[in-house]
Amino acid sequence: MSTAPDRCGQGSGTPGGGRRSGRLRRRLGRGDLPAVKEVRHGLRELLRRCGRQGSADVAELLTSELVTNALIHTDRGAVVTAGVGPAGLRVEVRDFTAGQPEPGRAGDESTHGRGLVLVQALADAWGVRTHEVGKSVWFELEGGQA
Repeated sequence: MSTAPDRCGQGSGTPGGGRRSGRLRRRLGRGDLPAVKEVRHGLRELLRRCGRQGSADVAELLTSELVTNALIHTDRGAVVTAGVGPAGLRVEVRDFTAGQPEPGRAGDESTHGRGLVLVQALADAWGVRTHEVGKSVWFELEGGQA
């Protein structure tokens, strides 16, 4: 897993101790499910550095769902990008295969099929953006939540 650690820097954000901005980017190898934990920890640290740890649990949950989906349902790796700005948190998980994800209907006994339903229920906004190769699934949590 490659890392490009961005930190919330001095002088960014609003004067007088306001919230700052920062970015996190991780490239994950095909089927690298242990990296999901590392992504969660990196996201929590980014939110802490940016003074937005209030709903890190929700952000971690939704990010875990998107990353796991990308690693399980595609045959290539994924790229996770998280950005914190004045409006809140935006997380994108890009994979490199075709196909549009849709919220599923999991049965009572199923261990799969709830990830996008959680994203749909808990994110302030979410969607899918197609690329020439693959797609990005993203979500946003507004300023008061992240």
